[in-house]
Amino acid sequence: MSETSPVLGLPYIQPAQAQKHVTHNEAISKLEIVTQLAVQSHTASTPPSAPNRGERFVVPNAAQGDWSGSDGQIVLWDGSGWHGVTPQEGWAAFSLEGDVTIRFDGSTWVESAADAMPDVLGLNATADTTNRLSVAAPATLLTHDGAGHQVKVNKALPADTASLLFQTGFSGRAEMGTSGNDAFSIKVSDDGSNWTTAVSFDGATGSISGAAVQSGPTDTTGGKLALAENTYGPGTLLGAVSQTGGTPTGAAIERGANADGQYVRFADGTQICWSPEFTVDVTIAAGAIFRSAEVNWTFPVAFYQPPALSQGRQDDAVSYWTVPGSTAVNSASACAMSYQSTTGRLISLLAIGRWF
Repeated sequence: MSETSPVLGLPYIQPAQAQKHVTHNEAISKLEIVTQLAVQSHTASTPPSAPNRGERFVVPNAAQGDWSGSDGQIVLWDGSGWHGVTPQEGWAAFSLEGDVTIRFDGSTWVESAADAMPDVLGLNATADTTNRLSVAAPATLLTHDGAGHQVKVNKALPADTASLLFQTGFSGRAEMGTSGNDAFSIKVSDDGSNWTTAVSFDGATGSISGAAVQSGPTDTTGGKLALAENTYGPGTLLGAVSQTGGTPTGAAIERGANADGQYVRFADGTQICWSPEFTVDVTIAAGAIFRSAEVNWTFPVAFYQPPALSQGRQDDAVSYWTVPGSTAVNSASACAMSYQSTTGRLISLLAIGRWF
């Protein structure tokens, strides 16, 4: 019969052995060392100056002092001295120093791969040096541990890429992130080779551009996002009208007034002006017909070319425009007209034309 157990080397009580308690206590002492194996340290090469009874240590190579010659052993302080057990290959212990699991590989203790930082990690999939984390699953859950949760994609320089890539059959179809600069963009592709930037948001202003956005006020391509400066709404319906090359660039309707009258301009170029009221008196004989002195009116805003004129208002139905042969002046900025009238008639003028 062997005198010790094959794995831990615990002493067996022999037949007719005297002082059996000695052998029994020695076995218990060894079990104290290796059972529920948690050690204080696995890197200290010299024993502590004041260890507590029952503390265990893994002795590294080239140990010194009372641990000299005990390289690799698991040692325990029993209150009066150090006692050690030589491990076998594959034994594991938990080191309170660093909260790591260590394993004896047959010659030295090493940190377990479960606690070391892996170079690649594949979960039900094969990871490689490019895709160092690879997961194959019906879904991947990232949840909070307290309140919120952020997924961070960091890059080194603005010219680098930090993005999320969506693929079909491992061929790219959509990508969102900061690609080649710090503007956030969404790109799409139908073949994985040719890409179109659908939208891009400027990091400083937040303004938007891209193939899915109007390129200008004349871009009416279906399916595109309209820009505020190219559309009309409560903020742009009324205001100063303007144009570039015949394309409206300002508000839809502009209305104003000054001492020369009132006007309204439309984005399509139409302009209407009406004058203040004039008092007309017949003072000049024109052959058999009497007419008034010329009424001079400077338009409140100029036209592009001389406008069409008409009488805007009169206080009596017998007032008329001047008869043929009388003088009349009409330019893009003013007009002069005469009237058939009796004394003291009130009239106003209306001009319709274009402002561009």
